[in-house]
Amino acid sequence: MSDHDAPFVPARPTRCFEDLVIGEVRRSEPRLVTEAEILAFARQWDPQWFHSDADLARQSVFGEVVASGIHTLALWRQMDHAINADIDFVCGIGWDEVRMKKAVRAGDSIHVTSEIVELRPSTSRADRGTAITRYAVVNQHGEEAVSFRSINLVYTRAGRERPESSASTSA
Repeated sequence: MSDHDAPFVPARPTRCFEDLVIGEVRRSEPRLVTEAEILAFARQWDPQWFHSDADLARQSVFGEVVASGIHTLALWRQMDHAINADIDFVCGIGWDEVRMKKAVRAGDSIHVTSEIVELRPSTSRADRGTAITRYAVVNQHGEEAVSFRSINLVYTRAGRERPESSASTSA
C-alpha cells in the first residue's frame, strides 16, 4: 500500500500559532501521478476532453492527457496534510496569487513545498492568529506546476485550551 492509500487516522495537531516561524520551509515526499488517476479524477470532477480522454487529448495543445488544475490542487491538499498536519488550524480563509504554471502529466513525480511567509496575531481574538504560507506543487524537473499563498487561521495556545470552539472565521 502506498502512502497516499494509507488509512486515515485522525490526530489532534500539536503546533499552535506561537510555534510557527517565518521562513520555515517544509517539503513533502514525492508522489507519482498516473494516467489512470488523471482520467478517473477528470471523468468525475472535471470532464474536459483533454483531461478525460487520452485519445482526444493527443489533439490538444498539451499533446497528451494532463491533470486538471483542480486535481493538482487536490493532490496538493493530500501532500500538505502529510507535512503540515501538526499545525492546529482553525480553517483556511483564502488563497492569493494562485498560478497554474505547468501542466501535470502522467508519469510526473510531484512534491509540495510550504514556506511560512507572514504571521499576524489577531487584534480582536486571543484564540487565533493568521499564518500566510506560500505553497508550490513542484515536478521532478524542479518546475513549479502550481503556486499560491494560503491564508489560514491558526489556534493560539489560549485557543487550543478553549472550552468550546467558535465557528467564526474572522481573524
